[in-house]
Amino acid sequence: MKNKALTVLGLMAALVSASAWAQQSYTQTTEGTVLDVPADARQPATRNLPTHTMSKAAVRREFGPPEQVFAPVGDPPITRWDYPDFRVFFEYDLVLHSVVPGNFPAISNRSQLTPAR
Repeated sequence: MKNKALTVLGLMAALVSASAWAQQSYTQTTEGTVLDVPADARQPATRNLPTHTMSKAAVRREFGPPEQVFAPVGDPPITRWDYPDFRVFFEYDLVLHSVVPGNFPAISNRSQLTPAR
């Protein structure tokens, strides 16, 4: 019985020690921009658009040839294909995003993040 009591006391001491360690404060600096996209500017979920990770060949098969193709930019290379009603952005050969351009309200930044020092 004495060994069980010592084991329980040891476990309690370990928990108290872990709790004290977890309560220490740590500082982490994060830098970035928070974008606020108005709800009426978001794409409708029901629209038929190329989906994330579709290949260029699959997009051509399903949606036909694009009206305009832009040369790759950056590393990794990002390519844009324009269709009459939407744009598709590729990283290498796979779709990153499909967007419907329009006359949306301006996107505003929020200054809620701590500036980098």
